[in-house]
Amino acid sequence: MAPARVNSEKDAEDELEMKVEKYSRGKGADLKALRDKKLRGQLTVKEKLYGQSAKAAAKAEQWLMPTEGGFLEPDDDLEKTYRVQQDSILKEVDLLSSKKPFDMILPVLGPYTIEYTSNGRYMLVGGRKGHLAMMDMLTMDLIKEFQVRETVRDVAFLHNERLYAVAQKKYPYIYDHRGTEIHCLKEHGKALKLQFLPKHFLLTSINSSGQLHYQDVSTGEMIANYRTGLGRTDVMRVNPYNAVTSLGHAGGKVTMWKPTSVKPLVTMLCHHGPVTAVAFDRSGHLMATAGVDRKIKIWDLRKYEVVKSYPARAESLDFSQKGLLACSNGSQVEIYRDFGGHDYRLYMKHRMMKGYQVGKVLFRPYEDILGIGHSMGLSSILVPGSGEPNFDTFVANPMETTKQKREKEVHALMDKLPPESIMLNPNMIATVRAPKKKEKKTKKEIEEEMDDAVEAAKNIERKKKTKGRSKPSKRARKKEEDVLRAKRPFLEQSKEVDERPDKKQRIGEEVQLPKALQRFAKKLQS
Repeated sequence: MAPARVNSEKDAEDELEMKVEKYSRGKGADLKALRDKKLRGQLTVKEKLYGQSAKAAAKAEQWLMPTEGGFLEPDDDLEKTYRVQQDSILKEVDLLSSKKPFDMILPVLGPYTIEYTSNGRYMLVGGRKGHLAMMDMLTMDLIKEFQVRETVRDVAFLHNERLYAVAQKKYPYIYDHRGTEIHCLKEHGKALKLQFLPKHFLLTSINSSGQLHYQDVSTGEMIANYRTGLGRTDVMRVNPYNAVTSLGHAGGKVTMWKPTSVKPLVTMLCHHGPVTAVAFDRSGHLMATAGVDRKIKIWDLRKYEVVKSYPARAESLDFSQKGLLACSNGSQVEIYRDFGGHDYRLYMKHRMMKGYQVGKVLFRPYEDILGIGHSMGLSSILVPGSGEPNFDTFVANPMETTKQKREKEVHALMDKLPPESIMLNPNMIATVRAPKKKEKKTKKEIEEEMDDAVEAAKNIERKKKTKGRSKPSKRARKKEEDVLRAKRPFLEQSKEVDERPDKKQRIGEEVQLPKALQRFAKKLQS
């Protein structure tokens, strides 16, 4: 056997052993010290099964997750990753990755906003002055480009790249991939922001009057239309974990909505000024907010508490699939990384040319790419470690064929969730509802029940007894006892309803008043 082949097999075995250690339950128990033979045999079988399951998990990872993500790692404490420029990164990456960053200068029709499909293959571009374009980011081909000759405020893909919504001057419109206008959604009004809920097929918009709309794009039905009551806002984001829509308002509040509730589920005072951006991480448990008060806050939504706060300003926020946080401020883009325990520290910096105002930052799914829409066009930069290296073809497949796209669309429609399934804790679905606490009865209800119980006690028929035990006086006394016994529980209930606080304690020698009130106390006469 060739020595090179032997070395490769040895390396593969060593790599598999390392992965087995990752999935193992630690060092096995010392079973030789056990005297009970039956127990020792049972534990030996269990330890063997643990070893087999760890080996199976390591092999599955080797085949199903062949690619590993990597971050920029400094050689020593003095070296900082945020000092590494894009030119230095491009020299070290492979040829395919070096073609992904670009700068597209379009100074006439900006500023630009961008949107990616869920699999990261297609990008939709919207210029403020009516420029719309869709690109295939895998081949860098332009699919369609056209001019709507109206103001474009926001763009959003629907369930796939064949349909997308555009918030224009008066109403949102839906176009297909050829640029043909399909629908004009007049009920939404002058929409400022659009979001799409893929599992529910709901298009969400917030308009200039502060009205939140939910429309089912599969049936065309308007599901809900609510007034937020907190004024105009263009800050909206959907939590990917529970599909709850969050809005950032001018008063510093963030409200969370679902289509079946007239009032917000949660109202949080996040900033002491208008909220400028909101973002959620992949798990849905972390929320980042930015405000005019020059603070970026990271919230734990399980406790609704701030876990980290930074003195910085941001016009746009976005979490990557691996938990990196991108912030845009003027012509600068900053990326933060979690170094453990929600300790977000500066990871990378990228400065645009002087005068460029960054409008939106968005991570591309399944790629180490950050898309930037700014006042002079579009840009794309490399951010090592931001994207998920291994994709599940049943969830999002960048390489899917036409047949797979068609089947996926049919399956998505069949698996569509109803709007009632949107809630803060989706784990509550299919669980038994806890019994409601008994409400306290009113005094009138208690009196009515007591009268019924007294009537029932009076109508009790008693057997006639001999030897003078059924005298009229004794029977009347027993009837009175039955009536009192029937009244007692109701009297206790009415006492609880009418319960008033006890009279104030008289001020005496035992009570010590504060110094400020001592001069008002009555002095005892000796």
